[in-house]
Amino acid sequence: WVHDEASAARWLVDQLHLCLVRADLPVVAQAIPAWRGQDWPTLQGLDAWVRSTRGSAEFRLQAEQMGRSLVEWLRSLRTHDAALAPLPETLRSPTYPLAYALALALHTPPHQAPAHGLTAYAFGWAENLVQAAIKAVPLGQGAGQRILAQLAQHIPAAVAQALRLPEEERQSFSPMLVILSARHETQYSRLFRS
Repeated sequence: WVHDEASAARWLVDQLHLCLVRADLPVVAQAIPAWRGQDWPTLQGLDAWVRSTRGSAEFRLQAEQMGRSLVEWLRSLRTHDAALAPLPETLRSPTYPLAYALALALHTPPHQAPAHGLTAYAFGWAENLVQAAIKAVPLGQGAGQRILAQLAQHIPAAVAQALRLPEEERQSFSPMLVILSARHETQYSRLFRS
């Protein structure tokens, strides 16, 4: 289905609007003030939601590993030891969206609009998936840059939509993505996990 630049761009733009806007971005937005307020029940609920809505073992393992790695990096900075010390055991290794929100809560001023952090999250996601497409489709670097430019044009509207999404409408429903993931989730490859 994804076999050239045009199909890769369509697939990734769809994933941005169908997956990121309805799941990860709203979770990050909700988690930032929860981290700042040490609202452990909200954070535990968001983390449980992320874990339970990852549609394949591959996606769950990816969210857990990336979250663990980001928290380890935050700890290595040694600048936020006091902020990281009171974390409950259940939040010492949060999933990636929650770990990213923790990094934003620790490294951005409280008055900064959450849209900035969500834009960075979405661009990081886009850049990562474009790199995977360059290797897996395969595509050339020029095609990758054009796809990334297309995604970048969609990101501001995606972030705005995610910020407006009511909590009860947050969802993770992308059956074809999950089916395709499950078709190779037992194949070990860092390309698909990182």
